[in-house]
Amino acid sequence: MEMIADLAATFVAQLQKPTLAFLIGGMVLAALGSRLAVPEPVYKFIVLVLLLKVGLGAGIAVRESSLTALLIPALAAAAVGVGIVLLGLVTLVRLRGVTLDDGMATVGLFGAVSASTLAAGMAMLDAEGISYEGFIGALYPFMDVAALLTAIILARLAAERRAATAVSGGTMALGGGRGLPIGKLVRPILVDTVQSPAISARLLGLALGIFARPDAVYESFYEPLFRGRLSILMLIMGMEAWSRLSELKGVAQAYIAYALAAPLVHGALGFGAGLLAHHLAGFSGGGVVLLAVMAASSSDISGPPTMRASLPQANPSAYVGASTGLGRRWPSYRSRFGLP
Repeated sequence: MEMIADLAATFVAQLQKPTLAFLIGGMVLAALGSRLAVPEPVYKFIVLVLLLKVGLGAGIAVRESSLTALLIPALAAAAVGVGIVLLGLVTLVRLRGVTLDDGMATVGLFGAVSASTLAAGMAMLDAEGISYEGFIGALYPFMDVAALLTAIILARLAAERRAATAVSGGTMALGGGRGLPIGKLVRPILVDTVQSPAISARLLGLALGIFARPDAVYESFYEPLFRGRLSILMLIMGMEAWSRLSELKGVAQAYIAYALAAPLVHGALGFGAGLLAHHLAGFSGGGVVLLAVMAASSSDISGPPTMRASLPQANPSAYVGASTGLGRRWPSYRSRFGLP
């Protein structure tokens, strides 16, 4: 009974957190027919500042880390991010009624990382006196960017293949013959994805954080109002999510099942990758646990605006509802109750 009460209290506390509270607030406003609207230029500015902030913070963390010690764990983190998206491609995306764009946006967010969940995991290990590497905070951009890029590229590649097949009357074949070589399809999609506003902003922030010294402007401009800008963004996405909620009729159970099961599977993948890094490079036990926490989490800050900008046809009700509403809670529940 005590565990149930704690679960209920944790659930209510999650609903009261700004990220989810403003998302739900936006949905309520839309449901009540409110004419509240945020101008598109304001939205784009908020997204730009938010993604630059995320990139700068990640770049600063990487710059302050030992690149030699970081190499193997970073490769492991990136591999886990890509692996989570590929796993979602053959699970969630294959379920009946789940569209490719909605499914890829969802698995992309699950492959990306919640920085707040990582911070909670670090606090838990600190409380238990378990040590871990100081560069752990620098690992999340490798998993985060790898997962988002993979999901976006695969979604766009599939769209290009459908369009080419329709034009050629269903005769297109990848890799040779009468069809286009796979490289000729992937290369322009990769370039276009990297040049897209959302990905460009993140990569620019990451590069500036690593190679420049933006600490002063980061601390004086990007950091202080970060949560406020995020709240406006989530309010906008909540209103949009409500307007497209009807599109999930009949397939909502697929996203619920995925959101509940995926963190457990992804956490196991992260744990396995962490063990491999432990054997190859002496990665600590605390680091292994935190890599699993990152894998089990899902992005609630930088991921949603990245997907909205890069895959505008994807339904926020699907990917935001699954990742922020359900999936992000499981890592904190397992930590709280000592579950594996």
